[in-house]
Amino acid sequence: MTENPLLPHIRAALHEVEDPEIRRPITDLGMVDDVTASDSGAVHVRVLLTVPGCPMRSEITTRVTKAVSAVEGVTEVDVELGVMDDDQREAMRSMLRGGQQERQIPFAQPGNLTRVVAVASGKGGVGKSSVTVNLALALAEQGRSVGILDADIYGHSIPDLLGLGDARPTVVDDMIMPVPAEGGLRVISIGMLKPSRDQVVAWRGPILDRALTQLLADVYWGDLDYLLIDLPPGTGDVAMSLGQKIPGSEVIVVTTPQTAASEVAERAGTMAHIMEQRVLGVVENMSWLETTCPNCSEPHRLELFGAGGGTVVAEALTERVVYDVPLLAQVPFDEALLSNGDRGTPIVTALPEHPASHAFVALAGEVAARKQGLVGARLPLST
Repeated sequence: MTENPLLPHIRAALHEVEDPEIRRPITDLGMVDDVTASDSGAVHVRVLLTVPGCPMRSEITTRVTKAVSAVEGVTEVDVELGVMDDDQREAMRSMLRGGQQERQIPFAQPGNLTRVVAVASGKGGVGKSSVTVNLALALAEQGRSVGILDADIYGHSIPDLLGLGDARPTVVDDMIMPVPAEGGLRVISIGMLKPSRDQVVAWRGPILDRALTQLLADVYWGDLDYLLIDLPPGTGDVAMSLGQKIPGSEVIVVTTPQTAASEVAERAGTMAHIMEQRVLGVVENMSWLETTCPNCSEPHRLELFGAGGGTVVAEALTERVVYDVPLLAQVPFDEALLSNGDRGTPIVTALPEHPASHAFVALAGEVAARKQGLVGARLPLST
């Protein structure tokens, strides 16, 4: 029987359809189970979802319908959704892992090109998570592929800052798919894995270590240019574990201008140095509030939390680690930065002309310009 001449063109169109979570063609993933076309141009496509109740089922249906409808000669498209069986899921997982079945942290493997940048602070309340989210979006706007791992186990705020609410990752057996977010970000947080938002995480050292390994190894991150990791404040178990698991990672230290914050911020940078991570630089958040003077109608900067803390941290860490640790950015304090975070609309994308947005875009440029080098890095040498 002669094959319908539309079928090769339909298969080519389906090859351009990516799974929204895995970001690979659905044909490569084995998700296209059957394609038929009638002489009148009516097309039936059966697509296999990775799991029942896949949260992206509507998006997949829309993408398949749009791609096939664009093929010349197609008059009608019917998309049927099925579910992979165990063997099909195992084949997909094996393909995604390159045939390796054991759990490995991909970012720790030789030849991995993803830059892992941890965002740390000495204390809470300095805007570390806000810096992480807006830096990630600024990097994504520069054409980078970016993932965010919310490793702040007790204070996981990344999902709310990105407007993800109660979003849950798709779990394919023991493989976790990061949640797609604004700007093409791929996001995973321990908060997404809890049964309910109000559940308290009460873990100690060994469990924290296993949780970090799972978030790094069991999540299918795909090909990333950057993985930003939002660390818990302070110098505890998670910060130490990260340095051990990904020795090639880098650290950005976030502080605020006042002396009390800068002193404890130095400890976060010192911890990174002890773990043989490269300290990429310092970000001073809430640097000033710009306001219009009621008397002269000119803009003035009010330094609500003092001044100079970021410079003090950068200079102290430069002296301690014996290489240049610059002040990468000063982010102004503004109500818009807070309110947009509360609404889940980060300021970089919501108000791109805002001074804070310009600061984050400049920060992304600084991070991209400071290529990974041997300074401050652990070398694979022994004596």
